[in-house]
Amino acid sequence: MPRVKRGTKRRAKRKKILDRASGYFLTKSKLYRSAKEAVDRALKFAYSGRKQRKRQYRSLWIVRIGAAAKLNGLSYNQFIHGLKVAGVELDRKILADLAVRDAAAFKSLAEQAKGALA
Repeated sequence: MPRVKRGTKRRAKRKKILDRASGYFLTKSKLYRSAKEAVDRALKFAYSGRKQRKRQYRSLWIVRIGAAAKLNGLSYNQFIHGLKVAGVELDRKILADLAVRDAAAFKSLAEQAKGALA
């Protein structure tokens, strides 16, 4: 079999890694081996970061809902349970948005939750 020198493929692969590593500090942006390690590590963090972002947003929504519920005389879990019993099917993202932007609408939801609990 003839010998394969893989000129363009190798160059393209290395170029892709070094392009991704542009802006990294010292050898991590210039030498292929260091750049590959840094890029692999960065991609790993990017993947896990996309999962963490979802968790962080959910906890932010819960904090906002809890604070608004306290202003209306309910704890967070009482408020959520009351809404569930009342049959209100709004997710935490929408509830947090209402808590921040529309206090009157959130207050009416809190009254519904109180009524359902009583």
